[in-house]
Amino acid sequence: MTAVTGLSGRRDGFGVVGASLRRRDGFGQTRSGRGDEGTGYTIVMLEIRHLTKSYGAVKAVDDLSLTIDDGDIFGFIGLNGAGKTTTIKAVVGIHPFDSGEILINGTSISADPIAAKRQLAYIPDNPDVYEFMTGGKYLNFVADIFAVGRRERQERIEKYATGLELTDDLSSPIGSYSHGMMQKLVVIGALIHQPKLLVLDEPFVGLDPRATFVLKGYFREMTARGDSIFFSTHGLDVAQSLCDKIAIIQKGVLLEAGATGQIVGKQSLESVFLELTAEGERAQ
Repeated sequence: MTAVTGLSGRRDGFGVVGASLRRRDGFGQTRSGRGDEGTGYTIVMLEIRHLTKSYGAVKAVDDLSLTIDDGDIFGFIGLNGAGKTTTIKAVVGIHPFDSGEILINGTSISADPIAAKRQLAYIPDNPDVYEFMTGGKYLNFVADIFAVGRRERQERIEKYATGLELTDDLSSPIGSYSHGMMQKLVVIGALIHQPKLLVLDEPFVGLDPRATFVLKGYFREMTARGDSIFFSTHGLDVAQSLCDKIAIIQKGVLLEAGATGQIVGKQSLESVFLELTAEGERAQ
């Protein structure tokens, strides 16, 4: 696989400065909105290089390397305590790490965290927002941080709040919201600036079936634009049906990563996951 790093200049439709490119292989089928079909290269939207993070004597993430390309929906799978949330918090710049490198669209989260964070959005498994604000004020606050224009923010808030059935609640204090309503609000806040990379930790927890269906549709809209999604989940059926690629991690060690169809083959993801984690237990 050929890698070209340090590309300078701006690419129309992507706004990429200093992004990494790599030649397409069996993972990356050429399709509309992904990379440059004329050259056969794809943009690396998230690159994790040899990430290691320890808590005292416990190595939570051990020499992890992953690549998420433009247009990918990438599922990150593992048992409780496998290192998923630690990895995600390192990716979005919440947790420092011991060694390795994380690049967001070619920008180091360690060396230039502000520039990297401008290009991403993060939805945790348990959203923590300003409960004294109304939903509408919170969304406008987020839009101000990312310098979203007045017309664009109004259009996006209307679109996403309508789709997630939250419009009538935007004038109410967030403190009065249920967990599911709060999750919907955070989803809208994450999408309002059209991030190049959306990172989520258990995104479907707390969402009702209709909101889950709508969110999956928003995922597909993003990838059609060439944006990427990286999320952890315990829902193996969801991962198998939704994700282009998956990675399975256990006790901080990567067991398998690649195209979902290639990893699963004719089996279910559940059976593959159980087999790999059992092998991992024996090896560790």
